[in-house]
Amino acid sequence: QVKVVESGGAQVQPGGSLILSCTISGGTVDYSTIGWFRQAPTRAREGVSSISVRDFSTNYADSVKGRFTISRDNYQNTVYLHMNNVNSDDTARYYCSTSTANPHGSTWWTDFYYGMKSWGKGTQVDVSG
Repeated sequence: QVKVVESGGAQVQPGGSLILSCTISGGTVDYSTIGWFRQAPTRAREGVSSISVRDFSTNYADSVKGRFTISRDNYQNTVYLHMNNVNSDDTARYYCSTSTANPHGSTWWTDFYYGMKSWGKGTQVDVSG
């Protein structure tokens, strides 16, 4: 059984930076993509970014393009979300998930969502101060 564990969430000041980590272990590689989504109490779930297991192609939400970068360390089976120039809208609980989808283009989040397989309990990011 695949286990997903997120870490790295913290309180950070506006304009600051943070790196989230997602470690995947166990089970078989029955997914094509790994991604991050976030959930804030007053907002709908939002896809943040994804990265292909095969070709490392990436997708980003418009709200984070140019500020966030997703990367993957194959040897440690870890996916990172580098968050720069954060603002209050980035405050949310961030979840990492695997997906059987191979999403591209403007519908990437919808495709990813419907292919989601395993996700963790999330890590909290609070932008304030």
